[in-house]
This record gives sequence, C-alpha cells and structure tokens, in this order.
Amino acid sequence: MEKVTRKYIRLANYDYSSNGLYFITICAKNRIHYFSEITEVGEAALGLPNIRLTDIGKIVNNNILKINEIYKYVSVEKYVIMPDHIHMILFVSDYDVENGGRPRAASPTKSVNLIINGLKTILTKQIGFSVWQRSFHDHIIRNEKEFLEICDYIDNNPINWVNDIYNQNYWR
Repeated sequence: MEKVTRKYIRLANYDYSSNGLYFITICAKNRIHYFSEITEVGEAALGLPNIRLTDIGKIVNNNILKINEIYKYVSVEKYVIMPDHIHMILFVSDYDVENGGRPRAASPTKSVNLIINGLKTILTKQIGFSVWQRSFHDHIIRNEKEFLEICDYIDNNPINWVNDIYNQNYWR
C-alpha cells in the first residue's frame, strides 16, 4: 500500500502570527452533526432558521468566547456554529486594547495555527473524545470587500444549510 503524502494547506512563507483578519473553518470528523441542529422555523416574522446548539456545541461556544480572554491580541470578530463545522473570523494584532492600545511584544502563541490547535485540544479534553477533522481551512482576508463578503457568508450560512450537499439524502 502506498503511503499518502498530505499536501501542506497553509500559504507558503506566510507568517500566520501577522496582524490581520483570518477566516477559519473547522470541520467535524466525518462531517458528523456534533455541534448544532438547524431548523427551518426560526424567528417567525423573518422566516429565519433557528440554530440549536447541542451539548457539545455549547462547550464549543463557551471556548470560542474565551479566545478573546485568553489571547489579549486576538479577537473573534464573528462566528457561527453549524451542525458539522464552525466558521469564524479571527483578528490578530500587536495592540492590546486593555493596555490602552499600546504595542505589545510579538508572541509565538498568537499564531493562528497554535490558537486553533489549542482550541481543538482543549475541546477534545472537555468533550472526552476528538470530534475534529484533521487540520482546518483558512483564508487571509486581504481587504474590506472580502471581509464584508465573508461576514455575509457567515451570517447566511444557516439559511443556506438546507442547500448544503451534506445535508441532503441524495448519497444515501
């Protein structure tokens, strides 16, 4: 049997601890619906879908919120917890808002890779088993237009869930 060589999915020669915005997607192993359930009946007046977090999803949510506390130079700008994946926008900066906006020394722990792997590790310990697909997807947000498009994508992800191929029964 041939050994499969995994392709390195990060942008070559890019410093993922650099100041900027990063769009992150973390998927569940085998796309199992560990995190939430989406129902088509949500806010009745608007006809929006309703996201109901599972017990695992609640643990995930609590730990995403803690990222802002643990990493003083990182903030979660927006996120959504879908049934089998999580989308989030991380903002990495050398400036500490609590420190009056003064520059801080760069720290190796502000690397996007270390932050996401740390999140996945602590969640695995709290949940009691690994629910994660290997690695994660990232996109470096390069301008305001991309930022706004990704924000819109995150906001509309629950609405589009009913069209998600993984939510269909065609393959069964």
